[in-house]
Amino acid sequence: MSQQPSGPATVTVFASPTSWIESDAVAQCHQVAALDGMTQVAGMPDLHPGKGAPIGAAMTSTVLYPFLVGSDIGCGIAVFPVRLKRAVPEKLAARFPDLDRALDPERDADDPAWAVVKGDLPAGYVESLGTVGRGNHFVELARIGTVFEPAHADRLGLAGGDLVLIVHSGSRGLGERILRAHTEVHGAGPAPDPAAYLAQHDEAVRWGSLNRRLLAARVAHALGFEPAEPILDQCHNSVEVRDGSYLHRKGAAPGDGCDVLIAGTRGTPSYLVAAHSGAGSGRSVAHGAGRKMSRADALRRGKAKHTVEELRRTPVGSLVVCGDRQLLFEEAPTAYKRIEQVIDDLVQHGLATPVATTVPLVTYKTADHGSRRKGGERERDRRERGRA
Repeated sequence: MSQQPSGPATVTVFASPTSWIESDAVAQCHQVAALDGMTQVAGMPDLHPGKGAPIGAAMTSTVLYPFLVGSDIGCGIAVFPVRLKRAVPEKLAARFPDLDRALDPERDADDPAWAVVKGDLPAGYVESLGTVGRGNHFVELARIGTVFEPAHADRLGLAGGDLVLIVHSGSRGLGERILRAHTEVHGAGPAPDPAAYLAQHDEAVRWGSLNRRLLAARVAHALGFEPAEPILDQCHNSVEVRDGSYLHRKGAAPGDGCDVLIAGTRGTPSYLVAAHSGAGSGRSVAHGAGRKMSRADALRRGKAKHTVEELRRTPVGSLVVCGDRQLLFEEAPTAYKRIEQVIDDLVQHGLATPVATTVPLVTYKTADHGSRRKGGERERDRRERGRA
């Protein structure tokens, strides 16, 4: 762990000396720490550079900065129980629904997935409903692997060998619309009316959570099991009022007494942890393995090292459903840090306790019809590639 004052704010990176932390990411933490009103910047072990602000950080300030949350407000990870008698990856991969095709309230009025929607849609936003998006977003059928804390896992209704569905997605175009309305007038400056921004932010957070439920329901009906309430659902792009300050999280999950799924890669386990971080760490934990290569580097190096077919079947034997060849290379397991190191750093700093691993069986990134998608959707999803 490195701790350095940066004006009135303190910058702390909760990672071991052997962890892969780019200097550019640390520099971004110090740039954020120099903002008016900033009191603390806590970098998680998955810290990496973002567009204007670090990803994998919790940032506390007396001033609310929308750009520190970013455009994918409400992005998070939910885990759902799955009841299937048999799980053959090849057969299930072929049955995944088209999660690039949005649910239309009129055209798809009879779709059974709508049953998870209770009341009105947050912000009345209907575009992109039931879609996963691009970047590092995914829907994954996985199996519970190693169980480190059987009693805790049992309280969550989980045991070794159980199947779960992991959904990582956000507010799609809604969060982008909210941020753009702010930046077109105020740039990277603070919100002039924090209450007004928070009201819109909270709608986007609710929309993202609802969308994760819709995605899970669509997969459940396609694969032949009943949709269920999530075991956990934690947002990692948000801001909250805490102790009179604004706690911004960009690629950092709530860590004060929460169960969190920390995503690995398509070819490695993910970790379900019990998080117990305090004020000194921004009450947060990591949200995933964290990139160690830019998308451009991952694409260049990946094409020299892997074939498309190799990336569609991972080292753990799982399958990747992805019709976007470029995205396959950008999201290759080698583009990310070692998830085991990220978890070890959290444990060593007393921020989390591993409960169980999840081992991927089928990971959905995008259906194989990218060339036929609408131009606006392609452009929005292109921008999503760089988000947390």
